[in-house]
Amino acid sequence: MNHPLITDEEHAQLLAHGQARAAGQHIDPPPVVRIFTPDAHATWLLVSLDPQDGDTAYGLIDLGIGMPELGTVQLSALASIVGPRKQPVMRDRYFLAVRPLSEYVRLAQENGSITD
Repeated sequence: MNHPLITDEEHAQLLAHGQARAAGQHIDPPPVVRIFTPDAHATWLLVSLDPQDGDTAYGLIDLGIGMPELGTVQLSALASIVGPRKQPVMRDRYFLAVRPLSEYVRLAQENGSITD
């Protein structure tokens, strides 16, 4: 898999989590990748990838309007987004999750945004 927003290793992790979710397993992994807009306030913490289409990712979505929530987004759609200063979305190459997704959700809902 060669996608501009995720590495092959991240793709494999996202897909493994997606396969577990599709099999009905209740999992609460740490986010695999953080994608963000450098010139806006949107952030996506992604934990899984739909094994059927390989494009639909699931995770915590924060569009910068004070209402972060769990949801899905297509990687292909993310790759086409540009911010107000025409900067494309980017993968945070230095992101390393320190808690499971449920904790990121709890903290984001308390604070109105993803804080780290």
